[in-house]
Amino acid sequence: MSQNPSSLPRTAALMLLALAAGVGGTLLLRPRPRPAAPQEPRKVMYQCPMHPQIIQDHPGDCPLCGMALVAMDGSGASGHDDPEGHSTVTIDLERQQLIGLTTTKVAEGSVGGEIRTTARIVPDETRIRHMHVKVDGYVEKLFVDFVGMPVAKGQPLFTFYSPDFVSAQQEYLLALRTRKALQGGEREGSGQELLDSARRRLALWDVAPAELDELERSGQVRKSLTLRSPIAGVVTAKTAVEGNRLTPADTPFEITDLGHLWAVADIYEPELPRLKVGMAAALTLGSFPGRTFTGRVAFIDPQVDPKTRTIKARVEVANGSGLLKPEMYGEMVIRSQARKGLVVPVDAVLDAGTRKIVFVALGEGRFEPREVRTGSNLGESVEVLSGVEAGESVVNRANFLVDSESRLKAALAHMAPGAGKS
Repeated sequence: MSQNPSSLPRTAALMLLALAAGVGGTLLLRPRPRPAAPQEPRKVMYQCPMHPQIIQDHPGDCPLCGMALVAMDGSGASGHDDPEGHSTVTIDLERQQLIGLTTTKVAEGSVGGEIRTTARIVPDETRIRHMHVKVDGYVEKLFVDFVGMPVAKGQPLFTFYSPDFVSAQQEYLLALRTRKALQGGEREGSGQELLDSARRRLALWDVAPAELDELERSGQVRKSLTLRSPIAGVVTAKTAVEGNRLTPADTPFEITDLGHLWAVADIYEPELPRLKVGMAAALTLGSFPGRTFTGRVAFIDPQVDPKTRTIKARVEVANGSGLLKPEMYGEMVIRSQARKGLVVPVDAVLDAGTRKIVFVALGEGRFEPREVRTGSNLGESVEVLSGVEAGESVVNRANFLVDSESRLKAALAHMAPGAGKS
């Protein structure tokens, strides 16, 4: 069905009018936002600085001592909110002297320059040697007969009788005669190969080249084999006894080179990011007051000790003088890269377990509690990462008494009428 062209503009205008009416109705029906109710101002309570139990809702004087009441506004003059359970307190000068209260300034200092810990001396595991025999036999004579005896490299330890060793010597002499018999003939090379094989067998049994040369020169079979120390050190374990039988599975001697030792230090987890391989370390022991043994961090254990919650750091220490002994115990200082930070005395920080509190002196006897976050422990002082600023004064003596009064004041304020309304 055809439509009159003149009616098209009229139809479009009617459709637009209907759409505008629908949108307007929707906006009119939408609920209007209610204006926010004005927040009631927090009611200020007033308290006596000397008698925290005197609290009232208007300014005035304390009925007990006559001092002017101060506002309990929950924040100090510095604008910091008091931590939960604490309140800013006022202590007059006379009471400060009576309880021995002192303050110290928050100062910028060098932190993280060293890691202090304890260390235990242990043998260098790379310098321990176990002696073994290569064939079954019997100990004939001991030259080193007790644990702790120092030995030099190549020093005889014991003589060892083995029937297999005697047979091997006889085979070597037989191969030597066979080579001489075949010398100049077509099978001269076979005789040399037989001699080399017999010599190699004795060498693998730890027979010294000088003893092989002597066997070849003299032509006499030796009854026993002399075993010698492979390194210079100290006998740290011994099972060999004259007359007892030894097999390749036995360890007649353990020899340890104590010229280089390890100092194993316990590093707590917060100090681990500052610890690097190659850092210089200094070791002091109560046995040698005034003497320092130096070394470098050679290895950091990849696992945390589940009992002590520490990481083992291995420091290599030279012991040419022989003064250091395994299982000695001492103090270790590992020097790391220093940085600038805020430092306060350790006594100024009260550790409550879940948080740490310091009391900042605001002047006129007012002390404000601040929650702080600490960093590296520097012995007598500690790094503060947040909560205080350089130049502020913090309480470092009698702060437990200040903390008690602050908690008491906060508890009384909490119990005061209207204290919970804000």
